[in-house]
Amino acid sequence: MSLFVTRERKLEKVKIIENIRREFSFISGNYRVLIISWIIMDLAMEMPSPNFQYYVQALGGTGLELGIIGLANFLALAIVAFPGGYLADKYGRRRLITTMTFGMAMSYLFFAFAISWHFILIGTLLNSVCLIYQPALFAMVQDSVPTERRGMGSSLTQLIHGAFNTPGPIIAGFLFLKFGLVMSMRLIYLLMTLLFLIAAVWRLRLTETMRNRDPIQLKYFVSSYPTAIRESLKVWKIVPRSTLWLFVGQIIVMFGMALIQVINAVYARDVLLIPEEQWWLTFIPLLLMMIVASIPIGMMIDRIGRKIPLILGVLTSALGSWLFMNGDLVTIMIAMALFGIAQIAFMAGSSALFADLVQQENRGKVIGFTNFAGYIAMGFGMLLGNYLYLSSSPQMPFLGTLVLAIPELLIILLLIHEPKEKAASIQDS
Repeated sequence: MSLFVTRERKLEKVKIIENIRREFSFISGNYRVLIISWIIMDLAMEMPSPNFQYYVQALGGTGLELGIIGLANFLALAIVAFPGGYLADKYGRRRLITTMTFGMAMSYLFFAFAISWHFILIGTLLNSVCLIYQPALFAMVQDSVPTERRGMGSSLTQLIHGAFNTPGPIIAGFLFLKFGLVMSMRLIYLLMTLLFLIAAVWRLRLTETMRNRDPIQLKYFVSSYPTAIRESLKVWKIVPRSTLWLFVGQIIVMFGMALIQVINAVYARDVLLIPEEQWWLTFIPLLLMMIVASIPIGMMIDRIGRKIPLILGVLTSALGSWLFMNGDLVTIMIAMALFGIAQIAFMAGSSALFADLVQQENRGKVIGFTNFAGYIAMGFGMLLGNYLYLSSSPQMPFLGTLVLAIPELLIILLLIHEPKEKAASIQDS
C-alpha cells in the first residue's frame, strides 16, 4: 500500500513539473535573452528611487527643480519616441536595443559624479534619449511571445522586475544609514553603470525579428523624423477604434500617476512627517506585491480577458492614492502595495490588448506614438504636480489623480472592446 501511495505521489509531482514546463515553455530565444538582461539591470534599478527626490534637493534642487527634471526627462523621451517606433519597424529591433543599452550605462556617470542638480538634469536627458530603443524592445517582446501567452508574458515581465528590484530599496536604505544620503547615491549610480554595461554585452545575443531590414545608421535618426511622424499618425487610420480609446485611457492614467510620483517622498517627509531614513521601507511592499500578484493577474488576463484587469488597475490605484494622502507609515505601505497591483494589472492588461489589436508590422509605430503622447503627459503631469504641491494645497496632486479615475473607468467600460480575432505573433506561425 505504501509503495502504491509513494508511486502516486511521484506521478503527481511529475505532472506538476510537466504543467509548469508547459505553462512557461514560451520562454525561449529573444525573450529569454531579454529576461536575463532585465534581471541584471533590475538588481540596481530601484536602488536610487527611494531617495532620488532627497538627492536632488541635497544638490540644490529645492524648488520646482524636481518638476523641471521630470518634464525634461519625459520631453526627451517623447522626442525620441516617434523615430524609435518608426526605426523599430523599418530597420529592425536588435541594433537599437543593443547600442542604446550601452549609452544608458554611461549616462549614469553624470548622476554618480553630480556636483549640482544640473548634472542630474544632463544625465536624465542623455538617459532618456538612449531610451529611443523602448518601442523596439516592446515590439520584440510582442513578436516573441505567442498569442495565447501574452498576458502571462506581460505579467512575467512585471514579476521579474518586482523580484529583482525588491532588494534595491533595502540596499539603498542600508547604504543611506552607513554612508549618508549623497555618498550612498553616488555608490548606487556607479553600481548601475557596471550592471547596465554587463546587460548591454549580454543583449548582443539578440537576433533580429524583422525580415529583410537594412542596417540602421545614425543619419537615419534625423532624416527619418518627418516620415516617422507621418507614419505614426497614419497608422491610427487602420487600427481598430478600440486601440485609440485604449491609447487615450493609458495617457490619462500616466498623467495621473505623474501628478503624485514627483512629490510623494517629499510629501511623506514634510506633510506626513515620515523620516527620510524610513521612506525606503515603503518600497518593499510595492515590489513584493508585484511579485505575488504578477502570475495570478497574468492568468486572469489570458483566461477571462483584458478589460477586468484594466478596471482592477484603475480602482486599486485610486484607493492607493486616497490612503497615501491621509496616511502614516503603515498606511502608506498598504497604499504602495495597491500601487503594485495597479501597475501590473493595467500595464500587463493594456500591453496584451494592444498586441491583440495591432498587427506586427504596425506595433512599433503604435507603441512609439503611445510613448510619445504618454511621455508628454507624464512630463507636464510632474511639473503640474510639483507646482500644485508648492503653490496650492499639498493634497491637490492626490485629489487630481482621484478625479481622473472617473474618465478612466468610463473609457474602459464603454469604449474599449476586445477583438474576436487577435493579431498574431511570430511564434504563432
